[in-house]
Amino acid sequence: MTSLPALPRQLAPRSFCERTRPDDVLVAEVEGVVVGYAKLSQSIALPSHDHVLTLNGLAVDPQRLRHGAGRLLVEAAIQETQGRGADKLSLRVLGSNTSARLLYEACGFVVEGILRAEFLLNGRYVDDVLMARQLTP
Repeated sequence: MTSLPALPRQLAPRSFCERTRPDDVLVAEVEGVVVGYAKLSQSIALPSHDHVLTLNGLAVDPQRLRHGAGRLLVEAAIQETQGRGADKLSLRVLGSNTSARLLYEACGFVVEGILRAEFLLNGRYVDDVLMARQLTP
């Protein structure tokens, strides 16, 4: 099991929707059952940054991994980003999350930077990898 950086429960927002609009969450379903989601956000609320959206949440049911839901969610996030008129979709991924990094690379994302030893997880320092995909030439 991989540990993820997260707020302690007592500091987390009380409601998922307090900081997230319903339009910012894309959901993958199989036979009416939610198997994953992708969450988009505007990470910097400045007009000069309106051309960039951030994929700041992607999760797939562990029993449904490697069945294409993750790729479909990333592709849907790219389409939604383009539909909103943004030119770039960025994200952050743990350096140790090889499968996610490979998925993002397969979807056209490139590494733009690495924050070395950004997290201490299970007694081990882990890099935070910054990736992005340009959506317009």
